[in-house]
Amino acid sequence: MRNGGMTVFGLIAALLAAVPAFAASAPPLSEVKVIKVQSPACGLEDIADNQPQTQCNHNGPNIKVYVLEIGYGLNQPRVALDGFEVNGTRAPVCAFDNGNLTECSPGSKTVGSLYTFDLAGKQEGTFSFSNTSINAPRNTLSTQLYIK
Repeated sequence: MRNGGMTVFGLIAALLAAVPAFAASAPPLSEVKVIKVQSPACGLEDIADNQPQTQCNHNGPNIKVYVLEIGYGLNQPRVALDGFEVNGTRAPVCAFDNGNLTECSPGSKTVGSLYTFDLAGKQEGTFSFSNTSINAPRNTLSTQLYIK
């Protein structure tokens, strides 16, 4: 059947093209934790859940702190060492069927972010990280670790 030169299927296609596509909302933050601390003095130290301080004495320059964030937080988390702001970078983290977290490749599902913070000459102190979900329930999660 034709309607003013347009088929029914053409009309449906035109209507669907005008409707925006909606993706599923991003999951809220469910976890933030320091997972590793790296320094020339100690190499790469794994940080256990609820560990209050590093086991190794990392003091000295070039300390890096790695924070895993599961869910989606704001682009500007609050990060500090003894109250002084710390700069870092963020990379997406994905999960595959085996449940292991890994770097993302095209077509993989992003589940969170891995932040890398360079303490830029700062040495020891309390590292703190907090972020707020980008969507409901807009919860704020935080973690801290004393780096010695």
